[in-house]
Amino acid sequence: MAQQNLVVCSKCGGVNRLPPARNAREAKCGKCGIRLFSGHPEDVDAATFNHQIARSSLPVVVDIWAPWCGPCKMMAPAYEAAATELEPHVRLIKLNSDNEQAVAARLDIRGIPTMILFHGGREIARTSGAMTAGQIVRWVRDRLPTVAA
Repeated sequence: MAQQNLVVCSKCGGVNRLPPARNAREAKCGKCGIRLFSGHPEDVDAATFNHQIARSSLPVVVDIWAPWCGPCKMMAPAYEAAATELEPHVRLIKLNSDNEQAVAARLDIRGIPTMILFHGGREIARTSGAMTAGQIVRWVRDRLPTVAA
């Protein structure tokens, strides 16, 4: 039997089993009913961030940002474009470092924007500074060769 992916809903935090044969782009959360992959990285709180990292079997890319940060605002459309290309193989979320200062401190964030790639509950890679959509996609795929091109 093929292994099912565990996908955490970025809206409600529900954990969903997703069989490999199922079209992930059409899958909806069993708890709240919204689509699991929308091509739009959700801005999550600390609890949802922790749940995504701990429970998802998918790799998770987190963009740590702040509303006053010019490079963060500049990169936001590129991050969203990267999400449409990388989903459903990778989950992309955003974490506002002003709202979630304890998480940012725990992650030892020194500058923003910073992207961190997690898989299997642990940090795989991180990078700081604004990037284009192509650079984000390439950065993720270089670190996760199993992610479909």
